[in-house]
Amino acid sequence: MRADEHCRRLCALIGVGPTAADAAVATVTDTREFKNGRQLAAWLGLVPTQHSSGGHAKLGGISCRGDAYLRTLLIQGARSSLQRAKAVAIEMATPEQRWIRTLDARLPFRKLLVAIANKHARQIWAMLAHDVDYDPHACLAHSMHRQAATT
Repeated sequence: MRADEHCRRLCALIGVGPTAADAAVATVTDTREFKNGRQLAAWLGLVPTQHSSGGHAKLGGISCRGDAYLRTLLIQGARSSLQRAKAVAIEMATPEQRWIRTLDARLPFRKLLVAIANKHARQIWAMLAHDVDYDPHACLAHSMHRQAATT
């Protein structure tokens, strides 16, 4: 773990420890297999099942397909992220911690954990695919965030 640069980068993400980082690097050997982080999250089973017919999308429960071990580690890490987000003062919180706090106010506990784990899976994919370090303020540069801030 200490020798692998990818694992060290992933450990910077709150809620991803050495075990989860090792499991992610070992499981996702080639990020080019996935077009984006959404596909990785779906492959891990962190998205709702979809039963669509005639243009009507019906979403079910979490699919739970894919690597159960990594999915479990990400959901356990989501518990840690939630605890840290609640513990930090709102003015000192990162944008992701503020997002977690807003979700906590409106989602049931288990759905909240899966949503956080889904976000972590997408962040893991981005960090591995683009060889970048974790930046807690990266979402502020995203075009969707800028659109929401202007309206």
